[in-house]
Amino acid sequence: MSAPTLDDVLDILHEIAPLELAADWDNVGVLLRPTGAAAVVSKCMLTIDLTEAVIEEARAFGADLVVSYHPPIFKPLTRLDSCDPTQRRILAAIAAGFVVYSPHTALDASAGGLADWLIEGALGSDAPESLRPCGDGEFGRVAELTKPLAFRTLLERLKKLYGVKHLQVAKPVGMSTKVRSIAVAAGAGSSVLRGTGADVYVTGEMSHHDVLAAVADGVAVVLAGHTNTERGFLAVLGKKMTSEFGKGLQVRVAKGDRDPLSVI
Repeated sequence: MSAPTLDDVLDILHEIAPLELAADWDNVGVLLRPTGAAAVVSKCMLTIDLTEAVIEEARAFGADLVVSYHPPIFKPLTRLDSCDPTQRRILAAIAAGFVVYSPHTALDASAGGLADWLIEGALGSDAPESLRPCGDGEFGRVAELTKPLAFRTLLERLKKLYGVKHLQVAKPVGMSTKVRSIAVAAGAGSSVLRGTGADVYVTGEMSHHDVLAAVADGVAVVLAGHTNTERGFLAVLGKKMTSEFGKGLQVRVAKGDRDPLSVI
């Protein structure tokens, strides 16, 4: 099978995560298209963040396209100065010659996207058939369980899903050992989860005061680290893309993409 055109791949990415679902404040779609960028995509790299390590890995791989979940260009740029770390990465990506595409919150909100994966991965066979979206742009999901789930079981499933050994947990005094509902959101999910009425909030990070407010409201909070709630979905995204193009498109998840924080 021949390699697909860039337009073909962009069409599939739009089907997977329609850009119109993205938050108004977000910056999604094609963010970087260097002069002379390939019109055909035979190699694509997937990453959460477009770090310098990932740029070098993509260059060595010969990537024609890099899908960076987080948009590497977010705030308006008034200059391009290699002394600035963010701008240096943009210049390095231009020099490497690949196109950069970001789906971000469009991927969160889409059917079968990141938010659905988060809750279905956490609950497995206990996941209900229907999920309730939450957040102004429906970037999170709430699951009402048909039967209570042990909180400890939920925590072990989340560790496995995120590939982490530790989670940060805050529990209200006298909390039941079992939960009947959970709400999830990728990344920093406070604004998405607030007011859902769930027994547990699951996200990457929350501010100290938002955690205190949730616990005071009788809600347990589980934090896994911002990108740990997102990175596992890259393999799922890769399968969705290769199912469309087969051997014509080689998709690789960046090995150099990792949580910048570690537990010591």
